[in-house]
Amino acid sequence: MRRIILFLLFFAALPVMAQLSQKEVELYQLIMEYRAANGLPEIPLSVSLTKVAQIHAKDVYEHFDEIPEGCNAHSWSKHGSWTKCDYYPDHRNSACMWSKPKELTEYEGNGYEIAHYLLPPTSGVVSPKAALKGWQGSPGHNALIINLDKWKNTEWAAIGVGMYKGVACVWFGEYTDPAGHYIIGKE
Repeated sequence: MRRIILFLLFFAALPVMAQLSQKEVELYQLIMEYRAANGLPEIPLSVSLTKVAQIHAKDVYEHFDEIPEGCNAHSWSKHGSWTKCDYYPDHRNSACMWSKPKELTEYEGNGYEIAHYLLPPTSGVVSPKAALKGWQGSPGHNALIINLDKWKNTEWAAIGVGMYKGVACVWFGEYTDPAGHYIIGKE
């Protein structure tokens, strides 16, 4: 009985971690397999960046119709405990998006997001394979995943994955997450 109580006390003292869905685990594993096929190391699955990815996937899904004309899905709505962010494809307002991990968690660095969604996001459920295939077909997103072009000398120390219905978001970071990372077993 004493062991059970100590076990429960130990886990009660751990920081609350977002629950990962099976699809989020699958997406993470697909990205790591793709990186490995390109001779790149695995990136730890960050608690903080996963929280940001999950929040943003849900925000995009629920408030996609509020994204201003000329902005894209890296934008954030006014409907949360964060600062609204209108993100333009030319990156002129990039700091408002890149700083979301610092704004929402204890993560110390910027985050760089890739997002995949169905149009409109409410039209179905995006699959992990479809999301990765979409990013592989986009030179800018693919470069971020497998460290090409401007990301060539970047070492990713953290990654976060969030999926919500028709939206998938993945965040990359250069700093180790002080909140820790998930241990994902190989099947």
